[in-house]
Amino acid sequence: MRYFRFLVAGHAVSAYGVFLNLIALNLFAYETTGSALQTGLLMALRLFAGVAGGALMGSLSHRFDLKRVLVVAELTQGTALLSLAVLQNTAGNALLYGVVCVAGLCSTSSTVALRTAIPAMVGADQRVWANGLLASCRSVAMVAGFASAGVVVSLLGYTAAFVLVAGTFLLAALNLAWLPLRTRTGDEEDEGEGEGAPPGRGSARGAGRVSGWLGRWALLGFLRLYPLVLMLLMVRAVDGFGSSAHNVGLPIQSRALDPAHPAVFISQFWATWAVGNILAQRLVTRYAKRHGAPSERAFAVGVMVMSAAFILAFTGLPLWLAIPVMLLAGAADGFTENTYVSRLQALPEKRRGAVFGLCVTVENTSFGVGMLVSAALMERYTPLTVVGVMHGAALVCGLALLLTHRRLATATGHAGGAEAAAQGPGAALPGARTATSGRPEAARTDDGVTS
Repeated sequence: MRYFRFLVAGHAVSAYGVFLNLIALNLFAYETTGSALQTGLLMALRLFAGVAGGALMGSLSHRFDLKRVLVVAELTQGTALLSLAVLQNTAGNALLYGVVCVAGLCSTSSTVALRTAIPAMVGADQRVWANGLLASCRSVAMVAGFASAGVVVSLLGYTAAFVLVAGTFLLAALNLAWLPLRTRTGDEEDEGEGEGAPPGRGSARGAGRVSGWLGRWALLGFLRLYPLVLMLLMVRAVDGFGSSAHNVGLPIQSRALDPAHPAVFISQFWATWAVGNILAQRLVTRYAKRHGAPSERAFAVGVMVMSAAFILAFTGLPLWLAIPVMLLAGAADGFTENTYVSRLQALPEKRRGAVFGLCVTVENTSFGVGMLVSAALMERYTPLTVVGVMHGAALVCGLALLLTHRRLATATGHAGGAEAAAQGPGAALPGARTATSGRPEAARTDDGVTS
């Protein structure tokens, strides 16, 4: 745990560099090219590079040491930024496009590798705590990076900003390099279901039979064995689509609320969101210590609450009402992210990287498409209308997941009851036992994987 805390500290430094670089690189791109169109193309290129990175890392994650992937990704980003800082006046726009591609590719690859490796680093029973600590530090780094970007660029210039960002990446790489972290458990549990496998169709042996191109790339055959996990991915995709709406709408809403000081609302929003996110990570960690990782049902409720809170935040509430709503939006956002990631980390280790690669690819794609759609819609409609429609879709999907989970759980319970009745009085449900406290415990298979 001590080594993982060092990793989190380095990750926070790197995340600060990522968010600072988002602002600095976009401003530099607009100043260098003098074209809003080219600036938009650079942003889209970064996003598409991230999509490609998720797909590539997902298919190759089981072949590489994940710690080495994390170190190489940090070093590559740092080297690219240093090159831009030194050669920005001589290399032309080609170098800028290359740096943007590297940023998107390496950032997504790091995300997939880190999420995949966390159960091996800290143990499956501590993954909720680990995800919460990472998310909390990333939230603080996001606010700090966005808040300081304008000051750093205006006072020190682009060269100093790029050197500073490169320094954060190189420092994170050095920190990772000396940490003796394990990124593989060494268990070949690919033949078994992961912890807390949702009720539904399929079996452990069926998951092991899915192989080849479909299992490595599309993964649809594998995910069909976990219907609720597939639904989690679909809901998360719609959630990302909705999140793009409030990201596009915040500057517009800020200017509408206070034309003289448009930065006030957006600053209040993200600062309050970050506080809510951190509080949620603390609460979900405490919950997990007593009851285990939150279920798909909790994730569905979190998505519904989060979507409703984001919609309310655009209704022009007075400040004393807007602050609690923003806090709730951040808390629900943090809770759903932790629940989602922790649930996927319970999948078999050899498939986990591919699943995370697919999920990050889908999330980035839905967010990018959502940015384009919401930007186009806000040319004709108010931010409240666009956010209401797009986050409303996420709310409906969360409700559908909640109802599906209840239906599958009921069907599984009836099937288990019928089997127990056929076996005679006193027959227990397969794969379950009762703890002394009266609360059902998860059974463990022969290879130690909770089923």
